[in-house]
Amino acid sequence: MVVYLSARNPSLFWLYPLLTAAGSVLGAAVTYRIGARIGDTGLSRFVAKRRLERLRTRVKTIGALATGLLALLPPPFPLTAFVLTSGALKVGLPRFLLVFGAARVVRFGIEGLLARRYGASVLRMLESDLARQIVIGLVMVSILGTVIGIARLWRATRRPATSSR
Repeated sequence: MVVYLSARNPSLFWLYPLLTAAGSVLGAAVTYRIGARIGDTGLSRFVAKRRLERLRTRVKTIGALATGLLALLPPPFPLTAFVLTSGALKVGLPRFLLVFGAARVVRFGIEGLLARRYGASVLRMLESDLARQIVIGLVMVSILGTVIGIARLWRATRRPATSSR
């Protein structure tokens, strides 16, 4: 969206990265709080075991600064797992969110600048029928993934009913 909006309205190319980064920081704060709430022992329900040990080691050794800087990396980097693990391992929240937010502003700012510069060709590509079909497909996959994720979370947190005799 940053690329599309910045290409569409180049005079506001600076605003879109800020708004996107703010939303990303808010999402990271929620994910961090979930991690803090489930704790280190609850992580195994949300992160694959083979990845969990590596995450624990990395988060413990690299700290808030480096973990926040991981926000510069594009998908498919498992950023959510790092944020969740940071919360579970009680990495300092204010510093983490500050570094995370700054990294997101840099990442989205670069995207906005590039879209401002190459906007006309970007818009031609993004407004093509093929691009629209791809976006619709990605939105459908995202919605499906969200529904599956919520269902798994709901099932994992549901406790069996106890009978009261």
